[in-house]
Amino acid sequence: MLRITFRQLHYFTIVAEELNIAAAARKLFISQPAITNALKLLEENLGSQLLVRHHARGVTLTSAGKDFLVRAIDLLAQANELELSTIDSGPLLRGRLEVGCYSSIAPMYMPRLITEFLNLHPQVDLRLHESNQGDLIASLMQGELDYVITPSNNLGRNLIQKPLLKRHPHIILGSDHPLTSKTKIHLSELVDYPMVLLNFDSSRNYFIGLFRSHGLEPWVRYWSPSFETVRGIVANGLGYSILVTRPKSDFDYNGRPLFLRPIADDVNTDDISLISAETRRATNLMTAFQEFSVEHFKKLDNAEKLSTDNHHEKGH
Repeated sequence: MLRITFRQLHYFTIVAEELNIAAAARKLFISQPAITNALKLLEENLGSQLLVRHHARGVTLTSAGKDFLVRAIDLLAQANELELSTIDSGPLLRGRLEVGCYSSIAPMYMPRLITEFLNLHPQVDLRLHESNQGDLIASLMQGELDYVITPSNNLGRNLIQKPLLKRHPHIILGSDHPLTSKTKIHLSELVDYPMVLLNFDSSRNYFIGLFRSHGLEPWVRYWSPSFETVRGIVANGLGYSILVTRPKSDFDYNGRPLFLRPIADDVNTDDISLISAETRRATNLMTAFQEFSVEHFKKLDNAEKLSTDNHHEKGH
């Protein structure tokens, strides 16, 4: 006989989110004793302690609590989808979708992806979360996110990766850089010039790794976690950079021109994937978003290839 209720699971997930019973009670508009009793029954039925209570300092999850939280979120999502499908058997998808995206690529890809998906499914509540890769994957494994869109090199195990876009790195130069006259540039030609490094999370390891895989070490003179700051420093003639994201504009924020050049060496691509946790069972909404994302990025890839050809024809 089932002894755990969905109400207990719901209370537990809110407490785990707030890490404070009083805050959870305010969010749920119920009394603290009601939550405390529900959690007590849940732990008794499971035979395991899920939370550690700290006097006047909220609660923390035990290791068992962290594992159970992922399953509780998954089960509640499945139950919610079942309820929605019973209420509305029509073609429209409904429900909440929590999607994380790596901060440095979110401005380029997410606004259009979200808009086009919601145009097809206006009843979906899609929440976007931007952060660094480590925090996003941690949230995914804890069940707080349904998907993460991020560069997918060296992510580790227990993750399902659905490739979306293969991105090739390129060199960017200011108008006065001595190498601007070249149509292709070897990495060995860059090492004597100052580099402006996009110093954000896994990006720095990827860009430095391009050189080290060829036995080279770049001269990093400037660095910034901001994509546009890097482009601005390059446009002002203080160095070159290597990037993978290609905005439509060949100018920095102040209107100074930037010149893109392909790397003559064979280098690793910086692929973007849709990441989910192996422990998570995909809902119909999640499956629909995955299928849409794959098709969306396929069209985007074709458009970017055409844009790259135009860049080279123009000499920018």
